[in-house]
Amino acid sequence: MKLQRPILLGGLGLSFSLWMLQSWHQTMVQVGELSLFSLLVVGGGLWLLKQNRTKAVSKQLDTLPVDRATAEGAISIAKVVVDQLAQEATNHVETLHATSLLQEQIAHLTDELNRQEINLAVTGGKSVGKTTLIQVLSENQQNVETGSITSLHFHETPPLFTKAGDKSDAAALEEAIASDFVLFLTNGDLTDSEFQTLQQLKAAKQSTMLVFNKQDQYLPEERASVLMSLKQRMQENVVAIAASPLPIKVRKHQEDGSVQEWLEIPAPDIQQLTQQLGEILTTHGQQLVWATTIRKALGLKTTAKNLLNERRRDRANPVIEQYQWIAAGAAFANPVPALDLLATAAINAQMVMDLGGIYQQKFALDQAQTVAVTMGSLMLKLGLVELSSQAISTILKSNAVTFVAGGVVQGVSAAYLTRIAGLTLVEYFQQQDIAITSGTGLNLNQISQTLLSCFQQNQQIASLQTFVKQGVKRLLPA
Repeated sequence: MKLQRPILLGGLGLSFSLWMLQSWHQTMVQVGELSLFSLLVVGGGLWLLKQNRTKAVSKQLDTLPVDRATAEGAISIAKVVVDQLAQEATNHVETLHATSLLQEQIAHLTDELNRQEINLAVTGGKSVGKTTLIQVLSENQQNVETGSITSLHFHETPPLFTKAGDKSDAAALEEAIASDFVLFLTNGDLTDSEFQTLQQLKAAKQSTMLVFNKQDQYLPEERASVLMSLKQRMQENVVAIAASPLPIKVRKHQEDGSVQEWLEIPAPDIQQLTQQLGEILTTHGQQLVWATTIRKALGLKTTAKNLLNERRRDRANPVIEQYQWIAAGAAFANPVPALDLLATAAINAQMVMDLGGIYQQKFALDQAQTVAVTMGSLMLKLGLVELSSQAISTILKSNAVTFVAGGVVQGVSAAYLTRIAGLTLVEYFQQQDIAITSGTGLNLNQISQTLLSCFQQNQQIASLQTFVKQGVKRLLPA
């Protein structure tokens, strides 16, 4: 059976022992044995309490990597993306400079795996006691057990929630995520802003301890209520402290009957914080370093991927424009329903192949034709063909000459749908992980969602009117 109430067990054991001592008159040897039994029971209860607290700490950190290999794998993946960027950005000076910096940072991450220092960020709103806590922790650092960790560095982030929508919040959050561990300070029950920030830290897989500071400013029953609320909302490590307790009035009665009063400042109450922090650093110190390395590797990978997608989009846009006007000319010369053109024409299949080549997604001709047919069917099912034709017809009606010209509606519609298909493929490819090897697997559900999103983004009247004018200019030159 798993004992869930070690304090109750210890208390009952002690009470039982005292009752035995008061009720029975036994020999000194028997009394000694009984006292020993009491100490064992109480000691066992305290040991179980410590074990439960350690398990709670471990539960909070269960998302951390369990070994060095996980961190090394994240570095390797980031390096592959950076190397791919270096290959494809040979003619872009700014990107080459950014790539060089990324390569240096990737190389530095390998050294980070052996780091024996822990960087601890202290964050929270304004006037919650961040500076004071860092000072107190620095003065009492010898009371924090660190295990194999050689040093502990404290860093205060800029205050959160100073202004609505202030960019400093994002900067403070970024600093917190870049650290190995975060102490998030609050002076009472969580506000919605504080809770949302804690959720962001959790989403970033940043290990965090919620610290209820200035607990001495609450009445005992209020203090217990706030602490219980914090634990219920976070369901993780929560400690209550008083980094800078308020002065207390001391009164002393003199022999002559007079009363002397003065204020005394109690010592900081941070024992629970230093104890739990020590347990975390001793048990999970190296894992915290590996987790930070993984977050940095993912950040470098994301930066490299965004730069790579920018360069690839620069190459993809001319390809889309080329094929959209080819499709427009074919439909204008031989008017057919726009869907049939999009689904069966070889020009659209060729566009699929060219875009796939840019994004390292190699398609054979029959595969490209299948993709074109599939996207045409999705456009029909989503009603995009009819909507686009109606919108283009409405714009063309404002000019009777262009409207009555044979094939103009079909030509512009074909160009527009071809463009939407191309932008959808580009957006879909950019959402995928950077391909290490050529692949042809497509997620039709994701393509359908991306197609609808691209169509909606390109349905603004102003942009559609501009596109129609370009199409008419190409089909009916002066």
